[in-house]
Amino acid sequence: MSIETTTHLNFDGQAREALDHYARVFGGEVASMTYGAMGATDEPAWADRIVFGQVTTEAGFRIMAFDVWPGQPYDQGSNAFYVYVHGDDAAEVERYWAGLLDGAEVRQPLGPSAWAPLAGQLRDRFGVVWALDVAGPQG
Repeated sequence: MSIETTTHLNFDGQAREALDHYARVFGGEVASMTYGAMGATDEPAWADRIVFGQVTTEAGFRIMAFDVWPGQPYDQGSNAFYVYVHGDDAAEVERYWAGLLDGAEVRQPLGPSAWAPLAGQLRDRFGVVWALDVAGPQG
């Protein structure tokens, strides 16, 4: 038996923009459905908002996102979670980092750390905290 986890991000009107951004950073394709396409037409302002969305890549990256249901409280919170991206190719991790930097707050610059040859953390322009690192040598 195997199991996998997928980070699911909640937004209040920015899910499409965030998914498109993450697809540009990590590659892959966006799959999404709007509230309107699902038939939820009671709230016309919600017709173009995302009820289901995800980005997946051939390398195994996957992230999901949606815009909270109409009337549902939304609070982005503070340090409630972060998305952890762990890879074994420094150039690839550096490319992801560069893509996420646009409008981001750097919390830990990407560089050598006590646990990895390359590690960093930032809060992107959508308020999502990302931690990226490169696998260290196995000892």
